[in-house]
Amino acid sequence: MEIHLKDGAGNDFHFPVNPEEITISRGKALETVNILSLGEYDFPAGEKVKEIAFSSFFPAVYDEGYCNYREIPDPQEAMNLLTKMMNSKQPVRLIITGTAVNVLVMISAHNTTFKGGEPGDVYFELTARTWRNMKVHTNAAAAAGKLARQASRPDTKPKPKTYTVKTGDTLSKIAKLELGSSAKWQAIYNANAKVIGKDPNKIKPGQKLVMPS
Repeated sequence: MEIHLKDGAGNDFHFPVNPEEITISRGKALETVNILSLGEYDFPAGEKVKEIAFSSFFPAVYDEGYCNYREIPDPQEAMNLLTKMMNSKQPVRLIITGTAVNVLVMISAHNTTFKGGEPGDVYFELTARTWRNMKVHTNAAAAAGKLARQASRPDTKPKPKTYTVKTGDTLSKIAKLELGSSAKWQAIYNANAKVIGKDPNKIKPGQKLVMPS
């Protein structure tokens, strides 16, 4: 799976590290896909996507364990490019290979985080909304019905994030990918001691580990 943003000038931005989850909002329902545990996943076609959100990071140094390609962009330059796309009045095309997502979007939010102990890495959260021409609704009854439907929607409770161990994984590596710092491996072990066993160095492929909040 690869994630691309393409603008009208022909620029193709290829995200260097895949997110663990992609959240897709279709108005009434939320569909969250755990990319790392399921691999490539075909999103159901025929439904118009309203909003797509995911988070990942721009690594300062290439790591074959999680980078999609070797010539990764400079984190600052990548962040600036996303900001430029967000501030542009023109839509960009979001493509997630191996899925049905190939849509024009406007980047509605782009938040970045710099974490201590991880010099050079830039973490981000990105939200994109499908682009469409502006429509003005004058039907008061339709507006009232929309408000009623929104009020009746049940609250969704966040589920604990899990990670499925792959061959070659270590708790330090998982902590780097999931928590932003390899030093947090102990927190992962403490939350999964019953699954892992007495030796934190002996994790096995296929084990599902709960990520500490």
